[in-house]
Amino acid sequence: MKSTSFRDQLTVKNTVLGVQFLFVAFGATVLVPLLVGIDPAVALFTAGIGTLIFHLITKGQIPIFLGSSFAFIAPIIEATKLFGWPGTLSGIVAVGLVYGIVSMLVKARGIKFIEQLFPAVVVGPVIMIIGLSLAPAAVNMAKTDWILAIIALTTAIIVVIFGKKMIKLIPVFIAIGITYVVAIIWGKVDFTPVRESAWIMIPQFTLPQFNWNAILYMIPVAIAPIIEHVGDIYAIGGVCNKNFIEKPGLNRTLLGDGIATAVAGMFGG
Repeated sequence: MKSTSFRDQLTVKNTVLGVQFLFVAFGATVLVPLLVGIDPAVALFTAGIGTLIFHLITKGQIPIFLGSSFAFIAPIIEATKLFGWPGTLSGIVAVGLVYGIVSMLVKARGIKFIEQLFPAVVVGPVIMIIGLSLAPAAVNMAKTDWILAIIALTTAIIVVIFGKKMIKLIPVFIAIGITYVVAIIWGKVDFTPVRESAWIMIPQFTLPQFNWNAILYMIPVAIAPIIEHVGDIYAIGGVCNKNFIEKPGLNRTLLGDGIATAVAGMFGG
C-alpha cells in the first residue's frame, strides 16, 4: 500500500479547502455559545483541544473537526436556568461519560448493537430535525442585513451551479469573501473592536460544579448527539469512500467525541 506523507497532502487545493472548512466550522462553533450565552473563545479553545484528542484516539484517520453541537442548545439553555452554568457543566461532563459507556458497548457487542438501537430511519430524521430547528436563528441573523445575506446566498448558489473544477468546491469560501468585500465597501464593517482588543487574551474558563440534578437532567440529552455522531461518521465515510465505522471503528470515534465533550465541560465550553 502506498503511503502518503503530510507534505504530499499539503497542496494548494487541500489548503484552500481546509480554509473553507475552517470558516464553516468557525461559524457553527461560535454560533452555539452565542445562543446559550457563554464566551465563544472558550468554545473555540475546547473545540481545538477536543479535535486534537479525537484525532489522537482515532489515529488521524477521519477528516473531521469537533465543534459545538446544535443538539445541546435547548437543553443547555434550560439547564442553565435551573442549575446555573457551573452545575450545567457537570451535566455536560456526564454526557461525555455516557459517550464512553456507549463506546464500550459497541466494542463489546459490535456495530450491530448501535444499528439496532439507532437504525438509519431514526438517524436521518433526527439530524434533519436538529438542522431545521436552527432555521429561526439563521433567519434572525440574516434579517440584520437582508441585502448582504442575499448576496452571500446567491453567490454560493451561483458558484455551485456554474463553477468549474476547483471553484465549484469552495462556494462558502467565495461567498464569504465577496460578501465581506461588499460589506467593507458599504461601510458595514467596524474595525474598532479589533483595534481596541488585546493581542492575547485568556478565555473566561469556568469550572464545573458537581450537581446531581443537573447531571440527571443532562444525561438523556446524550441520545441526540450520539445519533448525530453516528450519522456524521456514516456521511463522512460516504464522502471519502471509506468505512470509518469499521476502521478506526465507531467505538473509537464515540470515545474520542466523549472525551472531547467531557474536557469541554471541565473548561466551561
